[in-house]
Amino acid sequence: MNAILNTAISPFVLILRRSGVLTEDIDYHLVRVSMVIMFCFFGYQKWWPYEAERLVPFISNGPLIWWLYPVFGHQGASWFLGVSEWTFGALLLAGFWDKRLGIIGAAGSTATFIATVTIIPFMPDGWDPAAGFPAMTGNVPFLMKDVVLLAVSFYLLKQDVVRVASPNMNRPYGARRPRVSFIPDRNE
Repeated sequence: MNAILNTAISPFVLILRRSGVLTEDIDYHLVRVSMVIMFCFFGYQKWWPYEAERLVPFISNGPLIWWLYPVFGHQGASWFLGVSEWTFGALLLAGFWDKRLGIIGAAGSTATFIATVTIIPFMPDGWDPAAGFPAMTGNVPFLMKDVVLLAVSFYLLKQDVVRVASPNMNRPYGARRPRVSFIPDRNE
């Protein structure tokens, strides 16, 4: 079985290695672009009345976002979230070129998902009464994705901080790392 797997996988790994995909930061860039797309779509939804209605149980039960309704009103709270999501998405996008802006976007993204994850224990009817915890019902399964998005946001925050702290890492998207040669120079 190992021989079959090695025969099937080896050409694929060789192609990936030759393409440079394995030596560049493709995973980091894919995570960043997926967050930008997600914030773009989720932010767009917040401008429509159907989404403002859909947000009521989340905002009403959110220990960190309950104040949105008293401050902004029903539709205003939705617009505030939409502007916030577009802002964080734009900052994450700008992080391709300037990691300092990426840090701000990732910090905002992290705060966003801390706020939404903290809703989970306070969501009414979130756990099936017959099966109990961890059998999720209602809005809790929708919020569980935010646990992963929180981890992704923290990953981007850490990566951008490391890149800002290391001058060699803070390069624009698409710029190549200097090649390091382990072959001594003949003139030495």
